Amino acid sequence: MKSFFINKIVLFPYYLTLKIRHYLYDNGIFKSYKFDLPVISIGNISAGGTGKTPHTEFIVRELLQDYRVAVLSRGYGRRSKGFRFVETTNSALEAGDEPLQIKMKFPGVTVAVDGDRVRGINTLMQMEPPIRPEVIVMDDAFQHRRVIPGLSLLLIDYRYPPQEDNLLPVGRLRDLPEQMKRADAVIVTKCPPELSDQEIFMWRNQLMVMPHQKLLFSAIQYGEPVAIFEEGDKRYTYSNFAILLTAIANPKPLEYHLLNRYKIIKKVHYRDHHYFTKYDASKINSLVKKYPKAVIFTTEKDSQRLKGLTRLSSETKKRIFSLPIEVAILNGNGEVLSKLLKESIIG
Repeated sequence: MKSFFINKIVLFPYYLTLKIRHYLYDNGIFKSYKFDLPVISIGNISAGGTGKTPHTEFIVRELLQDYRVAVLSRGYGRRSKGFRFVETTNSALEAGDEPLQIKMKFPGVTVAVDGDRVRGINTLMQMEPPIRPEVIVMDDAFQHRRVIPGLSLLLIDYRYPPQEDNLLPVGRLRDLPEQMKRADAVIVTKCPPELSDQEIFMWRNQLMVMPHQKLLFSAIQYGEPVAIFEEGDKRYTYSNFAILLTAIANPKPLEYHLLNRYKIIKKVHYRDHHYFTKYDASKINSLVKKYPKAVIFTTEKDSQRLKGLTRLSSETKKRIFSLPIEVAILNGNGEVLSKLLKESIIG
């Protein structure tokens, strides 16, 4: 009972700040902007780990067949300022790890970063007609209420239903669960491959999905290991032993996936978006010497930052691989999402 009241006291200032902020936007005191160009927003109400980047990539892949697509991100963790186009030659320090990952996968897609999303969209709209985007996908944008998107997709982690969570700093929520009403579709992510009708019904009731909202479910699928450096020797991936190296919000899904094939003899985890230092390089090199038979696995996002780590030994570079992930929409609802995306563009 005592901890309950302590939590309430700790959470109240953040709760009040959020309530006031949303009130100001809802009542037009803070201005929001709508654009002629279709804008699709992807976001969450929790602090990381819902799979925004792979879902952004999924949507880019869906739209790229018919439209010129641009991705606009904040570029969290970058050292650069203001608006910037992301190039494949950039480092994660210049562009942010997630935008750089997207650009590396889709070199022909315009990827840009700007903390001011209104300015970012206006800049993209000023591009010359042959390359001007026909649709903009905003990554991590549910809280950016200055922009009114044509389609808002909200991601919820299967393992962390918002009704069972708390606001930061006690829990993982960075926004109020009641704000889910602003989404056009709610996607429950990182689900098991199969969901029963009963479980879907439970989620619908638990999230209090409104009649106009779509409820979808997705799972992540891992691809084959990819060498981070040119020196990478794929023969190491046939080892029975692995070191797991991560700096993401939740490495558990990757860990569980690897356990199907490897014995994980060492786990090294840093905070989300951690920029690796020469001290970290020394630590990784030491692990390679200590476990000469082990392969090192990391995530795609982490690989963007590891590429800039010059102090890694040649032996380490041979043995370090990332595991790419893709999103699969479950229960045959891929067409439902495709229809939502296209309808938001053609109006």
